[in-house]
Amino acid sequence: MSTYAFIFPGQGSQHAGMGRELSENFKTALRSFEEADDALGFSLSRLCFEGPEEDLKLTANTQPAILAASVAALRVLREESPVAPAFVAGHSLGEYSALVAAGALSFADALRTVRARGSFMQDAVPVGVGAMAAILGVDPELLQEICAEAARGEVVSPANFNSPGQIVIAGHAAAVNRAIEIAKARGFRKAMLLPVSAPFHCALMQKAAERLSDTLDGVQLHPLTVPVVSNVEAKPNADAGRVKQLLVEQVCSPVLWDASVQQMVAAGVDNFVEIGPGKVLAGLVKRIEKQAATFNVQDAAGVKAMAGEAI
Repeated sequence: MSTYAFIFPGQGSQHAGMGRELSENFKTALRSFEEADDALGFSLSRLCFEGPEEDLKLTANTQPAILAASVAALRVLREESPVAPAFVAGHSLGEYSALVAAGALSFADALRTVRARGSFMQDAVPVGVGAMAAILGVDPELLQEICAEAARGEVVSPANFNSPGQIVIAGHAAAVNRAIEIAKARGFRKAMLLPVSAPFHCALMQKAAERLSDTLDGVQLHPLTVPVVSNVEAKPNADAGRVKQLLVEQVCSPVLWDASVQQMVAAGVDNFVEIGPGKVLAGLVKRIEKQAATFNVQDAAGVKAMAGEAI
């Protein structure tokens, strides 16, 4: 019998038009976007369906937009398919979508929280002060050495352990650039800056973490109906009492995506369903576990494919 995990994308998966085709085919999706508009007090649906891209790329817009598109797809999937997950997980922002799927957060609370989170993360570091870069082909231990050599009193550290040989670093722009040069000097030619607006998942996000903690104090958390594999620990959590702590720590901690997928595979998961815009996570899963089956639910075709899956 197959065992499923539902996984939810993070920032970078957004694109103008996301959710539109699904909303044209399923009333549940359209109602979800209308809920999002009401919760936030502006037309998030128009931003998702029509753009413009430059507004969609603003972190405070990107985060609720991806969450709304993901939850809309999740709700349609639940109506159309009998498949239920043994675990849920999300990449960075996607962990909030996973918590909605697990029943820990209401959709409205999650939307408002991630909009605030996006603002906090953007405001934590002035534009141009921080940077992120992808280093391909390097092992984690060697990358730690490279970061230590590049730091020179500044911050630079691993931010995303995405898959074997694909690690993202974040920190002060100068330190990140030094790390790129050191990596290239050691033979890792695929080391490049990423087009992001802030250095996420590093110590420079401390102020954002503190502000998020205050925001989460006012958010009601509910019992989890399915374990959420957290970015911080790469372990399943079924305790609502730990959710806030893990979400606050997540802002300054690396995303342990590689280890999270490995943990789910070790627990028997052989089917990963990416719910929301893009196919980034499905691609990472295939790099981590070649034998795993992957699905993507972001449009009517994806829903139809899952509707044919046996439990």
